[in-house]
Amino acid sequence: MKIGIVYDLRADYLQQGYSPEQTAEFDSIETIAAIDAALKEQGYQTERVGNIKQLAAALVNGRRWDLVFNIAEGMHGIAREAQVPALLDAYNIPYVFSDAVTMAVTLDKAMAKRIVRDHGIPTAPFMVVERMSDLDAFHLAFPVFAKPLAEGTGKGINAASRVDTLSDLKSACKQLLAIHRQPVLIESFLPGREFTVGIIGNGDDTKVMGVMEITLRNNAERNAYSFENKEYYEDRVDFKIVEDAEARQAAETALRAWRALRCQDSARFDLRSDNQSVPQFLEVNPIAGLHPVRSDLVILMRLQGYSYQECLQKIMTAAIQRLGLVKSKAGVVKAVCE
Repeated sequence: MKIGIVYDLRADYLQQGYSPEQTAEFDSIETIAAIDAALKEQGYQTERVGNIKQLAAALVNGRRWDLVFNIAEGMHGIAREAQVPALLDAYNIPYVFSDAVTMAVTLDKAMAKRIVRDHGIPTAPFMVVERMSDLDAFHLAFPVFAKPLAEGTGKGINAASRVDTLSDLKSACKQLLAIHRQPVLIESFLPGREFTVGIIGNGDDTKVMGVMEITLRNNAERNAYSFENKEYYEDRVDFKIVEDAEARQAAETALRAWRALRCQDSARFDLRSDNQSVPQFLEVNPIAGLHPVRSDLVILMRLQGYSYQECLQKIMTAAIQRLGLVKSKAGVVKAVCE
């Protein structure tokens, strides 16, 4: 089976002049090499395709793959994570991870929260600020938490993201709007425990792989699992697998959100508990980072006793079963139903 690997390489964008924070979601060459090696070990023939522009050029030139392993985050637009799935759909090429609809909805954190809220899934009260005048209708009780609407990897999040006054909120929104050039999501601040939940599978075979609690050390940036804390997690953050009642509730909430948002193959959910110890949906990453050492899903799987190879194998198995793909004796992929 021929697998094309589609990704955004962080070094490429750094060379173009983008900052470390702007490129935080993109992958290192170590990640691409690790994915490539893991897929080869599973018997797949691989090709490193590159980003969406390189993918588009390859498709125009007639190159095809039996399946695409898509971890491209995209650079421009709130729906940027949907660009590669939409392009592959146009060429009728199957891919790993969620489709364009889910990718677009989940990157827009307010859209995702509206969907999970409509499904009765706990999520903190919120509002969206597109322009400073929107704050005239501010109605949430302080403290609140302000962050970019459509970013990941802690981008735009720091100790000042927790806000206690309207004056400070106005300052935070003004700065976020100017820097990130996208709306600001304001949520009621959640003071409880923070969890990340890894899920792999599809349909009835969907499985919570574990619930990992994230605890900030005394030297960490306060109030959030921020960009800086993620970048220097070895010295600032403690991770542990938890299975108590609150953690089990976090797992169930993540699984309900998975279904409401129609995720596929694998995703990582972030939750934080309110002052009643009820885990609340924060956001989901439908293409969770896969660095072989430092990515949260990989850390969670490692703490659960799974190797990197086993993590990738589970994701690939989920995708192949969902798509109904098998290998013929000649190595040609066919649908199970044929």
